[in-house]
Amino acid sequence: AGEDLPQAVALANIAAGIVVAKLGTAVVSTPELRRAVLVDQGSERGVVTPDQLKIAVADARSHGERVVFTNGCFDIIHAGHVGYLEQARQLGDRLIVAVNSDESVRRLKGKGRPINPESRRMAVLAGLESVDWVVCFSGDTPHPLLEAIEPDILVKGGDYDKAGVVGWEIVEAYGGKVEVLGYLDNVSTTAIVSKIQQTD
Repeated sequence: AGEDLPQAVALANIAAGIVVAKLGTAVVSTPELRRAVLVDQGSERGVVTPDQLKIAVADARSHGERVVFTNGCFDIIHAGHVGYLEQARQLGDRLIVAVNSDESVRRLKGKGRPINPESRRMAVLAGLESVDWVVCFSGDTPHPLLEAIEPDILVKGGDYDKAGVVGWEIVEAYGGKVEVLGYLDNVSTTAIVSKIQQTD
C-alpha cells in the first residue's frame, strides 16, 4: 500500500489484533484500522499534533461525527472557560480546542503572559470531559488549522457578532457554520490576574 516495511508491519500487526478479536473468518475495514491506529498512537483523545489531528478528524467523520472547533489562549482555566467548552461540545460530537503557543500569547497579550506555559494549558484542557483533542498553533490566528481540518462548526465565546470571529470566512466558504456563545458573567483571566496582583 506504499508504506515502508516497518510501517507496513506495524499496521499488519494492528489489523491482525482486530481480526483475532472477531468470531470466524473476518476482515478489517479502513475505519476500524484507522481508529485502532489512533488508539495505538495515543491520539484518540487528548493532546495531539496537527498531523495526528487530521487522522483523528478523518476517523470521526467516517463514523458520521460532527466536529466542533474553538481556539484561544486559555491561560488560566476558570469557570467561564469550562461552561463555554461544555456548551461548545453540545453543538457536535467532537470538540477540538486549538491553543495559542507561548510566543503567540505574548504577541497578543503582552509582557508577563502567558502565566502558564502551553504544555500546562494544554494538559488542563485535555483533562476536561467536554474536550476531545487539544492542539497548539504558533501563529496569531488558527487559519492553517481551519483550512486543514475544515471543522463542521467554528465556535467562539464573546459579545461580538459572527464577523468578529477569526476564520469565519474560511469556515463558511466550505459550507461550515459559525456560532458565537456567551461567556459566564464577571469571570475573565485578566480580572483574575489583576486581583492576584492587588493582593501582593
